[in-house]
Amino acid sequence: MTRKTRIYLIRHGEVEGAGVPRYNGHNDVGLSERGKAQYLELRKRFDGVRIAACYTSDLTRCVWGAESLAAHLNVQPQRHPELREICMGEWEAKSWQELQDRYPHHWQARLNDLEGYRVPGGENLLDVRARVMPAVNAIVERHRGEDVLVVAHGGVNRIILLEAIGAPLANLFSIEQTYCCMNIIDYFEDGRAVVKLVNG
Repeated sequence: MTRKTRIYLIRHGEVEGAGVPRYNGHNDVGLSERGKAQYLELRKRFDGVRIAACYTSDLTRCVWGAESLAAHLNVQPQRHPELREICMGEWEAKSWQELQDRYPHHWQARLNDLEGYRVPGGENLLDVRARVMPAVNAIVERHRGEDVLVVAHGGVNRIILLEAIGAPLANLFSIEQTYCCMNIIDYFEDGRAVVKLVNG
């Protein structure tokens, strides 16, 4: 029988200041009280699931939840900076509206080239894929036949999901990732990946 690795891929909970859309990127924002409650509620969805390992971005909004979920699942979370959100350089902590008002041409340039456009001091999607996917592939290989929890970010999760279905990075915003959502991906030994759940 072909062994598979099942990854439960979680987006972090709601962050402080979530009412105003902005790029947080590597900025280490904290969770709102609602975000913490979302993680605690999520624990129920793992009842009856045996998780072999937990990996998380090293940013607070992921680590807090990973520690909460891992304690419930009797595993120790491992922090991986490779799972951090896309670095948005000079745009970090700025609201979308401010960016559109101050840098309309740069804003549009990024929309026109989601894969290749790089904010000054930041990463583009190709950079993030090159950072994230080797880490994900290593997790899959390390845990053949096991179920694994990964706690990361909206942008990172979308890239992982797009890779799983063989879709281009330009389709990034075709996938929704709400706060504390769950995705499930099965990775098989022959290289196939099957997405079982998106934004659940």
